[in-house]
This record gives sequence, structure tokens and C-alpha cells, in this order.
Amino acid sequence: MKTGRMETWRLITTWGADPAFNMGLDEALLESAESPPTLRFYSWNPDTLSLGYFQRFEDVPGASSAGAVVRRITGGGAIHHVRELTFSIAAPLDHPVYLGPIADSYARVHGAIQVALAEVGVPAEIRGARDLVSDREGTGMCFHKSSPIDLVWGDRKGVGSAQRRKGGRVLHHGSIKLGSSPLEGAIATAEEHQAGLSPEIFAPILLRAFTATLGVAFEAAVPEPEERARTKLLGRRYVDPEFVRRR
Repeated sequence: MKTGRMETWRLITTWGADPAFNMGLDEALLESAESPPTLRFYSWNPDTLSLGYFQRFEDVPGASSAGAVVRRITGGGAIHHVRELTFSIAAPLDHPVYLGPIADSYARVHGAIQVALAEVGVPAEIRGARDLVSDREGTGMCFHKSSPIDLVWGDRKGVGSAQRRKGGRVLHHGSIKLGSSPLEGAIATAEEHQAGLSPEIFAPILLRAFTATLGVAFEAAVPEPEERARTKLLGRRYVDPEFVRRR
């Protein structure tokens, strides 16, 4: 959809959604060639640990202490979804945001997040070649393993991202840490710089940053009936113990 010269994406916001819905809807948006570019903001109820697609359950010692466990269809390490803003982007692979090298697409999205974090006083920057004090072995957690393209502050990782590309579309998952949890410990958090920052407060700030840096407008929406039906069907897999604990 176009508004003047600015493209318009859908914005779907679901606070406190259950894990099966969150993961099922993201996959439904990935697989639907008819769905327009869509940005989602969401949080989780209960607190949920999501395993990366290729992880072994046994390699994440803290998995059993989360309120729920799912397995994402994106890669990377495990994330404890609590005290964070989770977002996803589902779009065609030929969209300008995702054209070119994969690292460039991460840089575009991370650039928007960096702008939003700066607005709340967080001095986020790309990690580059340096080591981080939050990097730890043996936990399987996303925020304990960093890459050169990660967003960091205070020599710790504070944003986790992963993509899945399939059928000419891309799903980009992101976790922006507002606070930490016992499973993640001493990682970078936005609350270090602005107390009381909730997903509901930070989401509009990030939305403005996406508009400014990506050059797109957003229109509040809800999933279409066929997307909701597909979400319900797909969501069952994410909480299936055999899928979660597969080797």
C-alpha cells in the first residue's frame, strides 16, 4: 500500500499473547505470499524460552526453569522472553529492506533500533571486532554469544536478531532487552539508562525510528481471518514436546 510516496506496512500489536500464537502467527506471515509487509510488536504470557531452530534442548541448562518453552523457526541461541520488546518483520525478499547481502539487511534494521534506543539514552552501537563481557560458554543463550553485527552497549549484548528465508519471503525476529532475568544475567538492558521502560512505552519510540530510517509508514491492523486460522494450526507445533525437545 502507498501513502503519497511513502509505502505503508501493517502494524500488528499483541501484548501478553501465548507462545503458540506468537510463533504460529509469525510463521503464517512468513509463508503467505498474499500478506503485505508486516511489523509485529508483542510480548509473552507466560514468560517463554525460545530455542533456536537448530539447538538441542539439552544444551540449554536453564530451559526447564522458564514458564514455557518453544522452538523458533529462526536460528541462533535461546532467548528468555521476559522484560523485553519482541518484534518481527515479515516481507518479500525483494523488498529494499532485505535486498543485497544478508548482513546489510541486519544493519538496516539495527540502525532503526539504534535510533530508538538513543532516544531513551541508550548508547547502542555495532559490536564490530571487540569481545564482550556478556559472552559466556555453555549456556546456549542468545545474549551470551555475540557476532560483529550485534547491537551492544556497556560491552554487553542487548539486541538479538535472527532470520528465516523461505519461498521468496523473509521473517526477521528481534528481541530488545529492556531488563534481564536470572537466565540471562548481566546483559545490556535499556532499563540501565531509563527506569520503568515497558514494551508498551518503547514500542511507539521504535515505530517512529522505523518510519524515519526505513522510509515506511505503518497502519494498525489485525491478522486476516485466513491468517488467524493458519496461526491456530501452525501454533500447535511450537508447543509440541516432541518438536521442542527434538535432537
